This record gives sequence, structure tokens and C-alpha cells, in this order.
Amino acid sequence: MNPILRNVLAVIAGIVAGMFVNGGIIQISGSIIPPPEGADLKTMEGLKASMHLFTPKNFIMPFLAHSLGTFVGALLAALIAANNKMKIAMSFGFLFLIGGIMAVYMLPAPMWYNVVDLTLAYIPMGWIAGKIATRNG
Repeated sequence: MNPILRNVLAVIAGIVAGMFVNGGIIQISGSIIPPPEGADLKTMEGLKASMHLFTPKNFIMPFLAHSLGTFVGALLAALIAANNKMKIAMSFGFLFLIGGIMAVYMLPAPMWYNVVDLTLAYIPMGWIAGKIATRNG
């Protein structure tokens, strides 16, 4: 297969997988760590209005969704890619970081969470995925 086509398909597969993992974790998060009493998480407006009710434990699952979504997408793309595996993995870190920055502007999460999420969930996960994908070749 043409390396450019293979890399494009790798990126598409990584984006789909990363979004699936992120969304899947968010979907099941309420059954693992229940939302605060009275929180409406069904709409963006309800989430914004309920954010002040969140305790630190309520931020565990969103952090896992962001970090594991980035990691899985980056790893899959880097493993499928014909070449430039680390560059592709790191591009996922940056791409998902942009999404994280957008979330910071849309949701009134506490500053400590924003800092932890933006510094640990995206670029480090892309780098780790890239290291794993390139360790044997």
C-alpha cells in the first residue's frame, strides 16, 4: 500500500478509535462514579450549571476519557502508519489538546483540573503511544 495512503488511513482510524474511547468512557462514567445529587449532565447547559457541584472524584472519569482516548488514538495510528510513527502519535496529542483547550473555554471546571488535564492527558499520552509504537522499529 502507498505509504501516504496508509498514513492517512492510520490517522482516520486513530481519530475514530480515540473519539470512541473518549465517548465510551464518558458514557459509562456516571455508573462508575455517580454524578452529584441534582446534577443534570444530559445537556451542555445542564453540565455548566452543575459544575459547581462536582467534587474531585467527579473529574476522574473525564480525565481518563481524555488521556485514554488520546493514547488509544495515537497508538493505533502510530502502529498502522507506514512511517513517521512518533510524529503521527504526537500529532494526536496536539489534536486532542486543542479539543481539551476548547473544553476549558466551554466548561467552568476548576483551575486545578484544567491544569492537570491539559498538561497530563494529551501530549504525554501521545508521546507514550509514540514510544510504544516505535520501540521495535
